[in-house]
Amino acid sequence: MQNEFSNPNEGTNLNWLLKMAWRDSRRNRSRLLLFISSIVLGIAALVAIYSLGDNLRSNIDDQAASLLGADLEVSGNKALTGKDKAFIDSLGIKRSEERSFASMILFPKNGGNRLAQVKALQGDFPYYGELETVPAAAGKAFRSKKEALVDQTLMLQYEAKVGDSIKVGEVTFAIAGILKKAPGQTGFTSSVAPSVYIPMQYLTQTGLMQKGSRIAYRNYINFSKETDVTKLIEQLKPRIEAANLDYKTVQTQKEDTGRSFQDLTRFLALVGFVALLLGCIGVASAIHIYIREKLNSIAILRCLGVRGSQAFLIYLIQIAGIGLIGSILGALLGTGIQQFLPYVIKDFLPFELTTGISWSAVGQGIGIGLIISILFALPPLVGIRKISPLNVLRGSLEPSKLEKDPLTWAIYVVIILFVFGFSMLQTKRVIEAVTFTGGILAAFLILTAMANLLMWLVRRFFPTSWSYLWRQGLANLYRPNNQTIILIVAIGLGTNFICTLFFTQNILLKRVQLSSSGNKPNIVLFDIQTSQKEGVLAIAKQRGLTVNQMVPIVNMRLEEVNGLNATDALKDTTNGDAARIFGREYRVTFRDTLTSSEIITAGKWQGTYTNTSAGIPVSLEKGFAERNKIELGDTMTFNVQGSIMTTVVGSLRDVNWGEVQTNFLVVFPKGVLEDAPQFHVMMTHVPSPQVSAQFQQALVQSYPNVSIIDLALVLRVIDDLFEKIGFVIRFMAGFSILTGLIVLISSVLISKYQRLQESVLLRTLGASRRQIFAITSLEYMFLGSLAAATGILIALISSWALAKFSFETEFTPELLPVVLLFAFVSMLTVFIGLINSRGLLSRPPLEVLRQDV
Repeated sequence: MQNEFSNPNEGTNLNWLLKMAWRDSRRNRSRLLLFISSIVLGIAALVAIYSLGDNLRSNIDDQAASLLGADLEVSGNKALTGKDKAFIDSLGIKRSEERSFASMILFPKNGGNRLAQVKALQGDFPYYGELETVPAAAGKAFRSKKEALVDQTLMLQYEAKVGDSIKVGEVTFAIAGILKKAPGQTGFTSSVAPSVYIPMQYLTQTGLMQKGSRIAYRNYINFSKETDVTKLIEQLKPRIEAANLDYKTVQTQKEDTGRSFQDLTRFLALVGFVALLLGCIGVASAIHIYIREKLNSIAILRCLGVRGSQAFLIYLIQIAGIGLIGSILGALLGTGIQQFLPYVIKDFLPFELTTGISWSAVGQGIGIGLIISILFALPPLVGIRKISPLNVLRGSLEPSKLEKDPLTWAIYVVIILFVFGFSMLQTKRVIEAVTFTGGILAAFLILTAMANLLMWLVRRFFPTSWSYLWRQGLANLYRPNNQTIILIVAIGLGTNFICTLFFTQNILLKRVQLSSSGNKPNIVLFDIQTSQKEGVLAIAKQRGLTVNQMVPIVNMRLEEVNGLNATDALKDTTNGDAARIFGREYRVTFRDTLTSSEIITAGKWQGTYTNTSAGIPVSLEKGFAERNKIELGDTMTFNVQGSIMTTVVGSLRDVNWGEVQTNFLVVFPKGVLEDAPQFHVMMTHVPSPQVSAQFQQALVQSYPNVSIIDLALVLRVIDDLFEKIGFVIRFMAGFSILTGLIVLISSVLISKYQRLQESVLLRTLGASRRQIFAITSLEYMFLGSLAAATGILIALISSWALAKFSFETEFTPELLPVVLLFAFVSMLTVFIGLINSRGLLSRPPLEVLRQDV
């Protein structure tokens, strides 16, 4: 060693640094492995999510054609006629047509009924992939018979079997098969809007093609293999848009699907990144203690001629080494975890996901893990450069201290910029990246501030009258080498994650429940024809139901705004969506009063039209007017099923779309549309599921064209949706929670070495194992309870703000789950603290002193 230390600058400096880093780590490798464990799960989460993203892109590329089912889909909200129909019929070598709409279906066998998505199909669609059915032949056989394919969700719900019958409108079909999968269908869409396929030739007989029925018309086109569809669509695009039609190709389907799942993987990557940040906080704390223990060793190296920068590099190499090992282990674990992720998100996938190793994801994970572990280790490391050789002499008189280095603040800035840069890569939006970074920083600062506040309060208002054991447990919170800050940050952040998810889910569910509580409407009937109105009211009256609303609706199209039509809008290159306002069909109503969900924000409400008025005054929803740059006094010309009406924008309304009301973009006054062809929407409240079932059965049997929305069923569907989404988020948040536990365990183990001399001294002075056990229990009880309380408090504040400013609803958290979580986290902290401190209680003081001191 003398030759090496005599001039460490001679020879290969890197080799000498590597050798010194290896030798210095020999006695502490078990403790250095603890540092690795803190970042493994964070890296695993990132690698798993990145691998999932790569596998999704690969699968979407391979299966995009089967997701669409054709080379081209052309859709609109009205049947094609004349030149437009001839144009579509001239495309491709094969064509299929589908008409899709929401309607009630009835199972005559048991009287079960539900709103479903009815799809009338003509042709050989899909041209890629297939309608997956049981039996397999049913997907093709039903098209030529009076048969239907019924979604497996409906079949299970109403215990139907193949061969049973199902009534759609006025026609009863035999169930040819169970529909398991169709192009673009996911488990989620199946539960929200289960599909029923029927042959197109029976659609007219069902009687469901009524005035006011909202029907989606889709044409599926198959081209020859040598056709360049993308190039062809560029030529056809002006003609398609001129006909107010939308289109999809395999390429656009690929882009849309990829974009949807890209958003999901980016969000999950941010959740995984939080786990990595949490682990790195643990690394920083552990390195701080580790370096503090090494001060005398570093001072001796300085006495032997080692420069401060070289001492810094020796320990930086150690940290980089363990960071690399931890990242590699995390990458291996993440590669294994990503094999299970398809099962976690299977209900949201429109295809079967096959997985493989993504080497780019592995490389990214290792790189990010190495960089961030070094970044978080730098703040305690840079102080090594300032350690003086005189520390060897001082060490015998006073404890060595690590001096603060001004460079530390620059490192903190770099860490914040790194977090911002990572979130920017995921979100692609500056505001969202700033929000994420600010949120993470705020959570860390609040938890750190609470830890410092606790230490100050305990020191300032120390309860001297308490028993010795309680005083000792409290004093451990602020004594040198305490782990108060790191444990409160780690435990508090994990608790905050769980609580915020729980509160947000409850906010959304309660909002829906409040909308259907009391005597508020919980059944909505639509597509009621004028001739059916009295009959529907009579059925409601027979069952003692109060009709909350019976609203007339008129369909119309917008022809001009301030004299400009769709052709003029297409010429406006400054606003690519300007023509969209003319391409849709508007459902409007007429009335003389506002509803409880509306407030006039500009202009004057006029509920009755008189011929003396300058123009027909209409009221627009504020957001609709702002999006389309329509102002008070502007003129709008509507085509009301052949009759041209010129109107003037008289007022703007702020509409609460969350209320169970019939809300509209455009409202006419009374005295204008009474004689126009119209249908009605009725809202009522049913007191029980039994009354609801009887009411719905009577309606479906008498008026099969009338569709019914049961808000109780909607609530169950939403609850199921939140449960599925919540499971995905909880799965990823679990990485943060587990990382918090690992940081807790490693921090406790590290603090065990710091508490060694103190515990040995207590044992030597006669303290019993029970007393040390009690002191340790109290210390971790204080830590766990404060961390859990702080995490819950942050979750409460953020959830309250979310409820008030985003969802505009009341926030009433359930206290019992919160109390149980608080107790669980507190007890878990105590349990882990005691398990990891058991060595101090079972070994004799002299043995501990000989081996560890």
